[in-house]
Order: sequence, then C-alpha cells, then structure tokens
Amino acid sequence: PSRAVRHDGEASERNKLELEDGELEEERPPAREDDDDEADIHQQIAWGKQIARERTPEAILRLFAREGRRFGARNLATTAHRVGKFGRRDVRVHLEQLASMCERRIEKFDPQGIANTAWGFAKMDFVDRRLFEAIAVQARKRSGQLNPQDMGNTAWAFATTAVAAPLLFEAIAGEALRRVREFTSTDMACTVWAFATAAVAAP
Repeated sequence: PSRAVRHDGEASERNKLELEDGELEEERPPAREDDDDEADIHQQIAWGKQIARERTPEAILRLFAREGRRFGARNLATTAHRVGKFGRRDVRVHLEQLASMCERRIEKFDPQGIANTAWGFAKMDFVDRRLFEAIAVQARKRSGQLNPQDMGNTAWAFATTAVAAPLLFEAIAGEALRRVREFTSTDMACTVWAFATAAVAAP
C-alpha cells in the first residue's frame, strides 16, 4: 500500500494518522548510492535561484524530477515550501519522490527547512507517514533552535494534517512558554490554533 495519504476536506477519525515521534515504525530503506551525490555549492545556489523564479509548481517539480537527486537539504526544503505555496495540485508522483528525498535527508535540514517542509506538504494536503514521522523526531530534538514562526508553522502543519505527535507538541509548548516574549501576535495565534485543533493541552 502507498505510504502517502491525500486528505480531502476536513480530517476525520478514519484518516487520522496516529504517529509517535519516537522510533520509526518501519526500518528505513537502505540509502541509495546517489543519496550523497549532491552538486557543489555553486550549482545549489543556481538551482535555488531557479526554484525562486519559477511561477508554477509544475515547473519547480520538473526541475526536481531532472535534478532532485543532487539537491542539497536547503533546495529540497525550498522545493517543498515553494510548491506548498501554490496549494493542492495533481502532482502526486513527484510529491512522493520529493517526500522520499526529504525523509532520507531530513537530518541535514536546518530548523527553518524542517518547519518549511512540514508546512509545504501540509499546504499541499499531502501526508507521507515516514516523512512526517522523521520531521516530528527532528523538530523535537531541535525545538530549541526553532524560532517562533517555525514553531507555529510546524505545529500548524501537524494539526492541519491530523498527524498526532504528542512529544513534538510537548517540546514546542515548553519552548513557547520559555520564549513567549519573542512571539508576535501572528505566531502566537498560529500556535494556539494548532494546539486547539490537535486537541493538545498546553501547560
């Protein structure tokens, strides 16, 4: 069965994914030989500029289809974020490939890249179980490095997709309380909405 879930409309109990952000449910597939075949920094910069210039998700994903195996962590996260800004599109095959690449390299993502990737896939209404599990683990481990917007966007992504990650929400709650003065009203509203929607009690 496919490991990806495409939501239609409001999340229901039937399609809700109950994930624990600890050990992965299944073993990850062995890394492919090309997993570390990243292009040099100059090529990464050129691709990053091209991703930013493109005006359709199809164009961005065509670039990913051609060159994605050589994308670095930043360009993978940027691809997910940029495509997510366009909302839902019928590009399932490319999204499955993008999710797989992001999941394999998620440990290389910076905190903003982790948050942007979660947000992008949530905006596309496309949930890949293994990817969201990996994001939950990494975001929790590095919650102290997430800024308020990253915390809000990450919590929003998990609440919107109805992916349960209680340990992640606990970590975000702790950081939000510790750094509450850093939050803008928008950041706070997004975070509070996510906790309410996910039915997670904040301390």
